[in-house]
Amino acid sequence: MSKIKIFAGTSNPSLTAQICDNLGVEQGQILISRFKSGEIYVRYLEPLRTCDVFIVQSLSHPVNDNLIELLVMIDAAKRASAKTINVLIPYFGYARQLQKVAPRDPISAKMVADVLTSVGANRVITMDLHADAIQGFFKIPVDHLTTLDLITKYLKETNIPNPVVVSPDAGRAKIAEKLAESLDAPFAIMLKERREDRPPEESHVIGDVRGRTPIVIEDIIDTGRTVLDAVAALKRQGSNEAYVCVAHGLFSDNALDKLHQAHIQEIVVTNTIEQTPERHPKLRVLSASQLLGNAIRIIYEGGSIDTLLHNPR
Repeated sequence: MSKIKIFAGTSNPSLTAQICDNLGVEQGQILISRFKSGEIYVRYLEPLRTCDVFIVQSLSHPVNDNLIELLVMIDAAKRASAKTINVLIPYFGYARQLQKVAPRDPISAKMVADVLTSVGANRVITMDLHADAIQGFFKIPVDHLTTLDLITKYLKETNIPNPVVVSPDAGRAKIAEKLAESLDAPFAIMLKERREDRPPEESHVIGDVRGRTPIVIEDIIDTGRTVLDAVAALKRQGSNEAYVCVAHGLFSDNALDKLHQAHIQEIVVTNTIEQTPERHPKLRVLSASQLLGNAIRIIYEGGSIDTLLHNPR
């Protein structure tokens, strides 16, 4: 693997270091700085000619800075004659803007895909996209991984008594059903009645949760509003304190403090976005570094990404 070069953007350097440790390769040396005006400057500190370059950058807060930084890193690698430029985006920002919901709306997820391709990316590796359809926005190969196996393994080891897997909305029902099958647990779903002339009604629980421990599965926690509504509705139905499992923890607008007040036993999140477990007593962080490292090895040596997934999307 001497021709592999792995470089970290500034969004999640600890994840990149873990990936390199798992692969037994040295992390690539790069200089990333800002001019006084705020413009981003990137310079690779080692040759890239004929090398397969992997750039690790999550599009988390500050999302616009991290996106531009990634684009500049890709451009610099292309101009340094890298053989291939493979972009690892553990958290793909703008993914929630994937369709028009009102006149004159943008489709920002497609725009980001177009820009990444145009600037010179040859492949994208990402995790738990908000919608599988986003893969079709790209004209280059996309390897779409899932953190579901990591979460499932942790939950089995935790041995939660009398669990019930809960999807907080219809969009996560498929993943929640797979998790329920893996845990041999019942499945419940939450629905909201939405009306144009008033705010959404209270969440309704479809399924028996009384006396059970809910496992709420989500792809993203941003402000935490969806999870808070779900946990409150479950508690009204007589459930125990919930486990909340999420791939990407944005935790905007003091979301962790709000979740601390809720009926939640533990918040399980992966490090697709850099997290410090010390920031919250209920936070449990699982590392996706081995999965991403194995994906890099398969891409370089050849093989099928599907072999990494017990629960393919």
